[in-house]
Amino acid sequence: MDAPSGAGLGGADPQLQRFIEVETQKQRFQQLVHQMTELCWEKCMDKPGPKLDSRAETCFVNCVERFIDTSQFILNRLEQTQKSKSAFSESLSD
Repeated sequence: MDAPSGAGLGGADPQLQRFIEVETQKQRFQQLVHQMTELCWEKCMDKPGPKLDSRAETCFVNCVERFIDTSQFILNRLEQTQKSKSAFSESLSD
């Protein structure tokens, strides 16, 4: 269930639009944390116990770092794609 984006609010109050953008970002962050937790738990936890062994701890650290690196790479790539599309659209309208 996705939160509405501010783009569909055309003439709405800018403060409301900003609030919706912030809440949408919070929701996306929570989804990423959930995905990361689920992925890393499945990958790194062999047998739950009262304490993490060093192998599991190292696995969690590496898993989280790779997840963050991958997410950042994807976001940067999407941003570059958006900029390319914008530049292309502007060149067509000239």
